Amino acid sequence: MSHSLTIRQVACVSATLLLTSFAHAEEGKDAWWNPAWTQRSKITLDPGAEATTPVGNATVLVRLHDGNFAFDTASENGADLRFIAADGKTQLAYQIESFDNLLHEGYVWVKLSDIKPGAKESFFLYFGNPAPTEAAPKATDAYDSETVLAYHFAGRGTAPSDSTANGNNAEAPATTAEGSLIGNGLRLLGNVPVTIKPSTSLDWKAAQALTLSTWIKPGALQPNAILFSRGEGANAFQILLHQGIPVIKLGSKSSTPAAPVAAGTWSHLAFVADGKTLQLFLNGAPYASIDGALAALNTPITLSSSDSGYAGEIDELNISNTARPLGWIKLAATNQGTTQSPLSLGPIEGDGVKEQSKFMEHLSLFGDIAGNMMFDGWIAIGVCSIMIVIGWTVAIRKFLYLNSIEKGTKVFLNQWKSLSTDLTALNPDDLSNVSSLGGQVDPGEQGLIEKSPLFHIYQIGSEEIRHRLDKDNNRVQGLSGRSIQAIRASLDAGLVHESHRLSDGLVYLTISIAGGPYVGLLGTVVGVMITFAIIAKSGEVNVNSIAPGIASALLATVVGLVVAIPALFIYSYLNGRIKNSLALMQVFIDEFVAKMAEFYRPAQEADQNSGPSH
Repeated sequence: MSHSLTIRQVACVSATLLLTSFAHAEEGKDAWWNPAWTQRSKITLDPGAEATTPVGNATVLVRLHDGNFAFDTASENGADLRFIAADGKTQLAYQIESFDNLLHEGYVWVKLSDIKPGAKESFFLYFGNPAPTEAAPKATDAYDSETVLAYHFAGRGTAPSDSTANGNNAEAPATTAEGSLIGNGLRLLGNVPVTIKPSTSLDWKAAQALTLSTWIKPGALQPNAILFSRGEGANAFQILLHQGIPVIKLGSKSSTPAAPVAAGTWSHLAFVADGKTLQLFLNGAPYASIDGALAALNTPITLSSSDSGYAGEIDELNISNTARPLGWIKLAATNQGTTQSPLSLGPIEGDGVKEQSKFMEHLSLFGDIAGNMMFDGWIAIGVCSIMIVIGWTVAIRKFLYLNSIEKGTKVFLNQWKSLSTDLTALNPDDLSNVSSLGGQVDPGEQGLIEKSPLFHIYQIGSEEIRHRLDKDNNRVQGLSGRSIQAIRASLDAGLVHESHRLSDGLVYLTISIAGGPYVGLLGTVVGVMITFAIIAKSGEVNVNSIAPGIASALLATVVGLVVAIPALFIYSYLNGRIKNSLALMQVFIDEFVAKMAEFYRPAQEADQNSGPSH
């Protein structure tokens, strides 16, 4: 009994441990936030072991592209995107700078709180809900209260707009730089400044703490090119680019020059004031500094200048009324740049996830491209569609027809082997005897044989024999050489008729082969011509305005080739089978004439061959 109890106790303890392990495993799983969102991807921010300084609150950039995101299962404008913290419950504020379902490109800014140095941060991107009912967080909440201005420069030909709740927009429209570092950027011409009017949130107090972060791409290296300026005289503050060297200027004081940036390349530039020191950072590393503090100012802020201003591109201008730590600066430089980002998206998962093949992914692009198709292109595609319908109808009917005659021919040739040993066994007067090959064909195979072109030629030959034998009432004269030649001519005529029947309709496939590419090319040329005419009229030249029109124009050529290429293969296949059938008919005619000459010899020739018996 004691031994039995011990075993029972051990079993209970084992079961308890197993259930406990299972429960812990279930707790370790990442809970699904909302079943209405069918797909998600885990995002990991890994600043690296070398990141030893705190980051604090930061708004990080999530780049979406074909390699990490399924655009075809998300809403067209990204309305179903939701970012959830690692706890699986808390929604993170985010802001969509751009989301292009056609080009499969998206830029989204997500707010993370209290990022620790050297520690990995994880959160989730949910999507796959075609009609989300749960409201998304306010876009302006994507920045903390210390951020007073954030320019993405996402608009085209408009005044730069503030993405925070402060509304610190620029005063006048500016020149857009298409295809900049992160979506669109701002192009400064060196003599047309961008002015930001003063506001309460932009007021500087004496010894104001401040952080400015931006990306620059100088077009050429200029002397004393003003990038950012505020105030005048002794209180003036400027950030210059002197021959590519970033310089801080406070009143008459300037920072010590260091290595210049290269023209035509992107560099991250950050400025931090803590009330005692003004520091400049280049690509996340300390670059230059001067002792001093910002003066109290509430004057306009200008980017570039009307005289000796910076000429080049800038992107992502961010101003905060706090001194951001070095970890924040480094994260901005690595996360927003084009080098290896510390932020990565994991594989897409979910109960409703259907991993699309590359083929289906590319196929879905055609639907997006077709949405930009012009009327002229649709005409070309319509003509090509008619060719496809007619060509495939002819091909299917011809394929079925060839199958049926080949089956009939096979049955006929099996019966012909025995019949060809003695054609005189047939009674030419009895048509049913001729049609049934001397009664050898059962009714079930009769219908199949009657479809064979060899059977048609055989009937022609039999009818010609009967017609000539009718002239000889006793039918003992046989067939003369001329009669055999005449019968052969009738058989050759039958061959021509069968050839026409076999080739009937193939002309539509040749039209598709020759005409499809030309019709498609016409649609493409007209589409490209109209696209460039629209660009010339609007005066706006950028990838996003050209690409949809060109892609939709090229779709017409694709459709034309889709018409021609299958038609070419189908025509070659069918033509090969038809040639085989014609060759078989020619061989049958030769054999039929030879057998006919053998079994229907003239009477005198038969007598000579038999000779006197001794």
